[in-house]
Amino acid sequence: MKKFFVPIALVVFGLAFLLASIPTNQVGAQGRSEDPGNSAARRNDGKVVAPDGVVFESSKDFTDAGRRCSTRHVDDLEMEEVENHVRNHRAAGGRAPGGGGGDSGEDARLYPNGSITIKVYFHVVYNSSGTGNISETWLDNQINAMNEHYAGQDTPAYRTAAANMSFRFIKSGVTRTQNNTWYSAGPGSSAETQMKNALRVGTADDLNFYTNSGGGYLGWATFPSSYASQPKKDGVVCYWASLPGSNYAPYNEGDTGTHEVGHWLGLYHTFQGGCNGQGDSVADTPPERSATFGCPSGNLDTCKNKAGLDPYENFMDYTDDPCMYKFSAGQADRTDTMWSTYRAGK
Repeated sequence: MKKFFVPIALVVFGLAFLLASIPTNQVGAQGRSEDPGNSAARRNDGKVVAPDGVVFESSKDFTDAGRRCSTRHVDDLEMEEVENHVRNHRAAGGRAPGGGGGDSGEDARLYPNGSITIKVYFHVVYNSSGTGNISETWLDNQINAMNEHYAGQDTPAYRTAAANMSFRFIKSGVTRTQNNTWYSAGPGSSAETQMKNALRVGTADDLNFYTNSGGGYLGWATFPSSYASQPKKDGVVCYWASLPGSNYAPYNEGDTGTHEVGHWLGLYHTFQGGCNGQGDSVADTPPERSATFGCPSGNLDTCKNKAGLDPYENFMDYTDDPCMYKFSAGQADRTDTMWSTYRAGK
């Protein structure tokens, strides 16, 4: 038997090499079965598997580790600079201060509901095994999800009604790039810079939407106020399995993209500043002590020294995708103002 070992071993090795050389990066491939995005993020035991495979003991631990969103934190000084710029821009246009007051009246909103169509340029970045090379259908699903969310039509609406925002989205281009380094790019990395320098198109009012591994996070975004100084970095990056079509529940309904685009339009987290800070510059999103995780079953009031219940149903919090369904009237007002100030025609 031993005399056949070498020839048999060579045959087995040859077959293995042949199988390994078969391309797996065809359009529609989601990658190898062991990738976290091919299974539910939250396991039956309550543990959460992050995009990079790290296992957290609970949704709280996953949230507290910052894995839901890695958009950079804006400090009070920068917030004040932005608010001053916005006020000056509105004043120059002969309009009231506005910019997040929560007034749904005609004077507050700069644009009619659904009047602005944003061109979305998807950049699908995948690795050599094909992981991340998501289908065109998933991209269309993401556009449909954002249009539903920004029109205030997501369900179930279990609290107050959602605002109908000024923005709608249309898929205007798709690039597909196999690059292991860019696939692994995280926020602030040299790989992110290289990826965006090579792929980004359009101007300040065009949305460049990158999908890759997320660098271990569900996503991150740039703020409109950063465009003038860093135009090539502008856009949002999302973990490929956060798009509608994956098995990565409860983060697979496209809400990560909606959340990150909210940042791209100028919104902060609803828990910005906690109970005693400046808040998120929106009057009708009550302050909350910290991010909410999971899917709460009742009212929460973590800032008892401030009016209002925690807005955990808001897209700019961290609850599960099925539990987010709204932007507020004040957020609609603010995104209009930020669009006019930093993006429209820039």
